Amino acid sequence: MANEEDDPVVQEIKPKQQKVELEMAIDTLNPNYCRSKGEQIALNVDGACADESSTYSSKLMDKQTFCSSQSTSNTARYAAALYRQGELHLTPLHGILQLRPSFSYLDKADAKHREREAANEAGDSSQDEAEEDVKQITVRFSRPESEQARQRRVQSYEFLQKKHAEEPWVHLHYYGLRDSRSEHERQYLLCQGSSGVENTELVKSPSEYLMMLMPPSPEEEKDKPVAPSNVLSMAQLRTLPLADQIKILMKNVKVMPFANLMSLLGPSIDSVAVLRGIQKVAMLVQGNWVVKSDILYPKDSSSPHSGVPAEVLCRGRDFVMWKFTQSRWVVRKEVAAVTKLCTEDVKDFLEHMAVVRINKGWEFILPYDGEFIKKHPDVVQRQHMLWSGIQAKLEKVYNLVKETLPKKPDGQSGPAGLVSGDQRVQVARSKAQQNHALLERELQRRKEQVRASTVLPGVRIKEEPVSEEGEEEEEQEAEDEEPMDTSLGGGLHSRLANGLPGGRAAGGDSFNGHPPPGCAGTPVARELRAFVEATFQRQFVLTLSELKRLFNLHLASLPPGHTLFSGISDRMLQDTVLAAGCKQILVPFPPQTAASPDEQKVFALWESGDMSDQHRQVLLEIFSKNYRVRRNMIQSRLTQECGEDLSKQEVDKVLKDCCVSYGGMWYLKGTVQS
Repeated sequence: MANEEDDPVVQEIKPKQQKVELEMAIDTLNPNYCRSKGEQIALNVDGACADESSTYSSKLMDKQTFCSSQSTSNTARYAAALYRQGELHLTPLHGILQLRPSFSYLDKADAKHREREAANEAGDSSQDEAEEDVKQITVRFSRPESEQARQRRVQSYEFLQKKHAEEPWVHLHYYGLRDSRSEHERQYLLCQGSSGVENTELVKSPSEYLMMLMPPSPEEEKDKPVAPSNVLSMAQLRTLPLADQIKILMKNVKVMPFANLMSLLGPSIDSVAVLRGIQKVAMLVQGNWVVKSDILYPKDSSSPHSGVPAEVLCRGRDFVMWKFTQSRWVVRKEVAAVTKLCTEDVKDFLEHMAVVRINKGWEFILPYDGEFIKKHPDVVQRQHMLWSGIQAKLEKVYNLVKETLPKKPDGQSGPAGLVSGDQRVQVARSKAQQNHALLERELQRRKEQVRASTVLPGVRIKEEPVSEEGEEEEEQEAEDEEPMDTSLGGGLHSRLANGLPGGRAAGGDSFNGHPPPGCAGTPVARELRAFVEATFQRQFVLTLSELKRLFNLHLASLPPGHTLFSGISDRMLQDTVLAAGCKQILVPFPPQTAASPDEQKVFALWESGDMSDQHRQVLLEIFSKNYRVRRNMIQSRLTQECGEDLSKQEVDKVLKDCCVSYGGMWYLKGTVQS
């Protein structure tokens, strides 16, 4: 202890980054695996007796460890490139690690060998000695460990190695290249912009370009008056990139009409570039732009009032913003009851975007901007899709019941206010008259179709009386059908408070997003058919929930104004799947399943044109009668139906295309509930 304290620390060298170790299993059943070598290595490492501390518990080298090393110190000149549809997408890299095999098991084998040699030498010498010599033992008590000695011990290489060895392994799940989750993560490598105007770094005004060529001298910088750190003049603001200008303005103002934003940025700024930039930092509420919650509450921040993390604050503020997309008024107590946040946090949310009215609640701070809604329908449509996703997340987090959610205001073309009882009666009466006239026209049209069909020779048609009550039932069925989040309207003659046109989907006289009869050759149907066929050629088996998620990802990658934005309902999507050569597999889910109705609808590609179609059809028939199956049952059924002894590779291919393994059992993709 005294020698250690007298020895000062000259220099401390700390590693720049921790090592990453990856342990992967070795396929011991592979014909290329040498079993004798594996047994010999396991015997050298663990010895003859295996216990819990053994490296290879199966007495066979069945795993290999890979250790990371830093391949390069400067990663600023490297990027990951992805080429798609004539566009090159570059993603900067912040670190590159190279995994190499680790041969630490050889060190353990050498240590075991030295221990055995030492034991043999000790045994030989003990036989020569008749009796061990009696030695005197001196007992010493060490002094308490000082703080400096403890610090040296903690920072020592031996302590760090011991701590690293005690660190538990983290089990990872591997997703293949064609898996839907891999495709979802791969979407982050694609830039969402469809033109070069979005890259504001490459678009500079003449004054900005001149400033880059001839920056001001240090003497001129010193002559400028010193402003507070949180104050930025308009002259200084316009020297920044356009994206930073928009972010700073929205972060300080929080709510702003688009026309005011354009006036602050200057007349030389392109409105298209501003529209692309504003959608990254703000959301559209009643035709105005409100700064996003994650801009005000960064990831590692917390509430100054209650100390709750930023994630909870962002979720609560998103709920307030979503409420204002439904109505002009919000009650603070209702928000606090749903979000479970303190009064000060909820008040901060409301003060960002609303003003309080005595005995009425909180009203949105800006009037409804109908001019922007009419001028930019593609932006409004994209924002509606984003709000639909946020609404679904809020319903799941806060356990909101759909029946209790506020309905979208009907016929709202301007700012909504308090509506009296007489006004509501008048609106309801006008709606009833409009619906009655619509039903009359539909009834007349159907009667004309019946008359025209009776003229055809040799065709007998049974005419049934069509009453207004029957028409109302059909109309109610069309209204009760819930569309996908990609549809634009919620009902006849309706309009969202967020400025989204409601009613029928564009492209024909359709209800709730369904195309009229005989429109299978429309551009929307062709685009949807192409998406469904390409998706099932890659996945083979999909639930309706997973198919809708992939479709929303596909929509997000399309340019504004694409034909698929006209509104696709669940029924239209399912009809297209069945028309594309797929079949619905009626999987017998257990009674206690937690799967949603969309997750219980399973579709599979029946014929893909390859050699494995017959094998997949047999496999799908098995799962139409069983929720989960063992591999040996699948193997025997395939052999029985196909009339030949299939190889392991063929069975593995069929299982990989259609199934997933969990807990020793096989399930169809998307049906397993862990």
